[in-house]
Amino acid sequence: MRAHFKIDIQDIHLFKQKLLKWGNSFETFIFLDSNDFPKINNEFSYYEYDFLAGVNVNKDFTASDTPEFNKLADFSNLNDWIFGYLSYDLKNETEDLKSENLDELQFPATHFFIPEIVFTCKNQKVEIHFLKDKYQQNDIIDLVQSIHQTKHIDTNYNHIQKNINSRFTHDEYVATVEKLKHHIQIGDIYEINFCQEFYIESRINALETFLKLTEISPTPFSCFYKLNNKYLICASPERFLKKLGNKVISQPIKGTIRRGKTEEEDIKLKEKLLNDPKERAENVMIVDLVRNDLSRTAKKGSVNVEELYGIYSFKQVHQMISTVVSEVEPTTNIIDIIKNAFPMGSMTGAPKIKAMQLIEQYEKTKRGLYSGAVGYITPEKDFDFNVVIRSILYNEQKNYVSFTVGGAITSLSEPEKEYEECMIKAKAITQLFTI
Repeated sequence: MRAHFKIDIQDIHLFKQKLLKWGNSFETFIFLDSNDFPKINNEFSYYEYDFLAGVNVNKDFTASDTPEFNKLADFSNLNDWIFGYLSYDLKNETEDLKSENLDELQFPATHFFIPEIVFTCKNQKVEIHFLKDKYQQNDIIDLVQSIHQTKHIDTNYNHIQKNINSRFTHDEYVATVEKLKHHIQIGDIYEINFCQEFYIESRINALETFLKLTEISPTPFSCFYKLNNKYLICASPERFLKKLGNKVISQPIKGTIRRGKTEEEDIKLKEKLLNDPKERAENVMIVDLVRNDLSRTAKKGSVNVEELYGIYSFKQVHQMISTVVSEVEPTTNIIDIIKNAFPMGSMTGAPKIKAMQLIEQYEKTKRGLYSGAVGYITPEKDFDFNVVIRSILYNEQKNYVSFTVGGAITSLSEPEKEYEECMIKAKAITQLFTI
């Protein structure tokens, strides 16, 4: 059983930084940050928390021989706060697929945990939810004092230029896009998400890197996840799946264009994205795929497209985002909702199974946590999971830093432009290591 304790915070930004530094001292820690996007008045935003954090493990599980979705279903019956991730390669549980490409990161296929302490923040108000059999209220007061006394983090740290390696040369990438377009032309697929990994063999400061990344690219589904000596440093703009009561919301992103240097150019670029036939074709195909995924657990006739071709602006790029919703029965198993939509269509393509087979054939590295999902489940069995993109994965023990970017390939794709789009998406990360 949990109790909760409310605290007044004068400077939320400073408190978040101190909470991050304090939480990073534990072996397991997650911090989910919406970066003030709940303040943006948008009918289809569905943002609920300013930030959430889970500290230290009460109970957890990682990958084993038991099917992961089955384990998560059992775990969710504990009716507590649960945080964790699903790697892309759990597709092999739901379909006859494999993941045999190179994996230098060696993250577990999944990890979920019930924290000892949970921090929630709504409308700048912070609550601490703690296990009553482990903590007294005085312990929590002392804990808050410890956070306040944590030294401020200086994000103006010295940049050391890193040697960034790519698994694909420019020419290899362009040639592979041509091969994928051939698969589209002969009818194997309609669309495919094709990704390339960049990597650095070096040691980094994970927490400072996260703070700098969110400064450069603040996004509504940012995440810092520490699992012993492995880290996810995430600046994702995309929601995979959210459940709120009996309503399920998916918000796939397909369509990207850079920000303008002036307000006038910015407006023109937004209009260009909105009216781009290739981007609209990408988006509507994924919307159809998501509608199909949600229909597997939805009440009959309840799947609906609330917003099609919505244009959302972020610091680095404009994105085309659609919102697909459904309604489920109160008795529907929440893990079935996630399992039937996983992995997300925006990171696979259509038809989904054939696209995933071709991803395995043409990409050079195992995706792992990249294009998986990170999020939380509440005691009331609501949940919210992001799509792990615009992210750095770091294995501290191996001194291996990885980030992957990709894009949707369709019959209208121009290989050179696809390569340029990848570079735009990677920019927020590459500049962390090249300043």
